Amino acid sequence: MILDTPSLYFRAFYGVPESMTAPDGMPINAVRGLIDMIATLVRKYRPDELVATMDADWRPKFRVEAIPTYKAHRVAYGNTEVVPDTLVPQIPVIEQVLDAVGIARMESAGYEADDVIGTLTHRAGGAVDIVTGDRDLFQLVDDSRPVRVLYTARGIRNLQVVDEAFVTAKYGIPGRAYADFATLRGDPSDGLPGVSGVGEKTAASLITRFGSLEALLAALDEGVTDGFPAGARTKLAAARDYLRVAPTVVEVAPDAPLPDADITLPAKPRDPETLVRLADRYDLDSPLNRLLDVLPK
Repeated sequence: MILDTPSLYFRAFYGVPESMTAPDGMPINAVRGLIDMIATLVRKYRPDELVATMDADWRPKFRVEAIPTYKAHRVAYGNTEVVPDTLVPQIPVIEQVLDAVGIARMESAGYEADDVIGTLTHRAGGAVDIVTGDRDLFQLVDDSRPVRVLYTARGIRNLQVVDEAFVTAKYGIPGRAYADFATLRGDPSDGLPGVSGVGEKTAASLITRFGSLEALLAALDEGVTDGFPAGARTKLAAARDYLRVAPTVVEVAPDAPLPDADITLPAKPRDPETLVRLADRYDLDSPLNRLLDVLPK
């Protein structure tokens, strides 16, 4: 099981009241919410291995160089992301808790958590469950292994299991074609423009007809006219420069450099003394006990 940790702690921050505070008054809603999410996931899915991925770089240089608008609307200043003031101090606490429990925490310099997830998935020898609220990771589903996304849009207790059949049913595309589909359609939440005038239906039609973005572009370059919805060929031709670089932004990296780590779900805390100190300082006894209760015995 691989956790898209930033996605989960943002969800916890907005889902748990800020009235949840430490004894010194510091909000710890994201910390408590994330611990409870992990406890729920471990209890329900019983993973043998668990990795909490992090953003070493939420807006990597290689993606910005390809498409300068990538996440530009979420920049506070410099290359710093807009993050609520009361969430910022909770992130180091989350990291300390994960480390003390013994849940592997992994990031890669110059890459996003999505890229760490993509690399771990690429390397995995067996089944993988990816827990995220980010549709971009639908591109990793693969029934043959299997790789699934446990999608949190409806909450951690009402997860949607996303496999190839889900992708096909929801978007009308081949189950492993989400990245190509998203490239054409675009994604305003990430500052990804897509092809002007090509929405979800046209993007789905094109990917279904040609099978992949690569095959679509080959047909475009070869002068093929069959299979293009009315007006779509002209729009695609005008967007050729965008389509040349967009996959660099949309596709998660399969080869981000990762540290060696023991990702086995621990049976007991790695650093119980630190965990006790964290529990006392931030009033985390209840959620930590719920998590420790579901660790493998």
